[in-house]
This record gives sequence, C-alpha cells and structure tokens, in this order.
Amino acid sequence: MKFVSWRITILAGALLVGALSAIAADQVPFEKLPKVMDASMPRDEQMSLALSACPKEVASNATVYVLGSKGYEIARQGTNGASALVTRSFVRPDETTVGPMCYDPEGSRTLLQVELYKEELRSKGTSEADIKTAAANGYKDGRFKPPSKPGVLYMLSSDNRLGPTADNKTVHFPGHFMFYAPYMTGKDLGYESATPEAPYLVNAGKPDALMVVIPDSNAEAK
Repeated sequence: MKFVSWRITILAGALLVGALSAIAADQVPFEKLPKVMDASMPRDEQMSLALSACPKEVASNATVYVLGSKGYEIARQGTNGASALVTRSFVRPDETTVGPMCYDPEGSRTLLQVELYKEELRSKGTSEADIKTAAANGYKDGRFKPPSKPGVLYMLSSDNRLGPTADNKTVHFPGHFMFYAPYMTGKDLGYESATPEAPYLVNAGKPDALMVVIPDSNAEAK
C-alpha cells in the first residue's frame, strides 16, 4: 500500500525491515553474531551493535548500555534522553535472540526499565518463564509504567536475530520501527481479531504493546 511515498509492509508475527542509514560502519556482521549473546562480547562491539539500531543523529548523543556480569551497565552517558542497548532472550539453552534497540526519551523512561530489570534477573539465574511473569507483575503493581505519550523504539539494525519461530529458533531480520501502543488490540484498529494483519501488534492488549511498521528501503522510500 502507498502512504506519503512510503511502501509499507507489515510482516505478521515477525519484526523485520530494510535498514536505513543508521547502520554503524564497524557493526558486528550478522554471520558473526554469537549464538548466545552474553557479557563475553567485547564492550566496543556491544556498543557498535546497540547504536546500529538508532538513526545516525540519535545515535550520536544516546546513552549506551552494555551487558555485564550483573546486568546492563552504562558504557557511555548520553545527552538526548535516548538509550541504546542489545537485548536478548533465551529461545533455547544454547541460543538467544540478539536485538539491538534504541529507545527515544519516553521509552527510556518506561519500557527500557523493564529490559534492565529482566537482565538483572537473568544474571541471577532466573528462568525465562519467571522473568516474563515478574515483568508482567511489575506493571500490575505499579513498578513499571507504560509509555504515556506517542513515541518510537528504533530497531533499524540490519543484524537483528529475533524469535522464537514456530519451531523455537531465531531468524535474521533487518530493521523496523516500533511505535508505542499501550493496551491496543486489533479492535482498536477496526479489526475483529485481537491481533490485526496490518499493522502488526506485539503484545497486543498489554501495557507494553508495540505497533510494528516496516518501511521498504527502495529509492522511493528514501
């Protein structure tokens, strides 16, 4: 479909897009990403990968987090309120997702705090199921807040490895935009189903729901 010269494709159930001009020149190539993302990845490589999720201007002044032995640590303090980091979750004991993310200031204030908490628990050996439950309970008891205004989570890296797939694996996905849509369902968009075909909703109906928009990286879109 056409919208202001953008060709927008929504891939239901997946997070995928052609990366824009945000990719860092010394980014870790996808084929060299570790099977299990952990604190053993050098800090400079973590920083480069994290910043590849951001638009170039946002990246230059964003706070950057890296994964340490006890969770995320600030590797570089920024000045624009944005935050970049590489998130992960275990899909199998020997495989994690690798998700470079760049939160705008509103996302840094809200959704980022959940990611930091998840990794703190993960460093203590908490199971993935218990981490998911703890994050959900954090919203229920008020520890975490959903975004209070429109904003965007940039995932513009060409080296996202996301999942799980139906057969419990990870797959390579280029970049995309994720817009905050707290508690939104397909019915809010006029659909009968909770999860619409387009735009795709991640965590539909939950406080951390996100609307996925995948721009085509052809010449017209640029």
